[in-house]
Amino acid sequence: MQVRIRLFAGLRERAGGSSELELELPDGARVSDALARIEGLTDGVAVVMAVNREYAHADAVLAPDDEIALIPPVSGGSPELDPELDSHHARVTPEPLSLDLLLARVRHPAAGAVVTFLGVTREVVELDYEAYAEMAEAKIAEIVARAVQRHGLCAAAAEHRVGIVPLSEPSVLVAVSAPHRAEAFAGAREIIDEVKAQAPIWKKEEGEWVRGTIPQQEA
Repeated sequence: MQVRIRLFAGLRERAGGSSELELELPDGARVSDALARIEGLTDGVAVVMAVNREYAHADAVLAPDDEIALIPPVSGGSPELDPELDSHHARVTPEPLSLDLLLARVRHPAAGAVVTFLGVTREVVELDYEAYAEMAEAKIAEIVARAVQRHGLCAAAAEHRVGIVPLSEPSVLVAVSAPHRAEAFAGAREIIDEVKAQAPIWKKEEGEWVRGTIPQQEA
């Protein structure tokens, strides 16, 4: 059977700039079999695999035409949201981010507190971000929805920019609203921490990929 391998950041560069590979595997092959076939690309790099935009364990069985992504450590760190779910918003975009627009998304009549976070480029002229955009946006959406439920937020939104982000401009924005400040601060902190840890997004600084962390998979 044939599966498609997607490569990002330093792994893409190791493959000569190619972002996709086709791989022939026997029927019943597992994630570990695919990883073994391309181990030359991952020498010295701890990676996890995602199958069809979900993190997968090594013993997961593959099917024909599966999309497999090699996820190196992320720098930091659902399908489209129902437009009627005003309490949840997530986006990955190459466009400059707007805090005013994000604040408008979390405005709520029951909110007595609004907390925002901006992660901005510092100390260098620019940073260059790359993402497995489809999966990153889905993962951020999950993180935002989970924080809304766990902390009783009125609304929450998060956006991450990809591509070149100049000095002092934001690469990531988080905004949350809640009835009280304690829940708002806790929700905002959880969202940014989880985005940094779980979203497949990589950062290049002065020509070098920044060492990151391996996303934690659910048991």
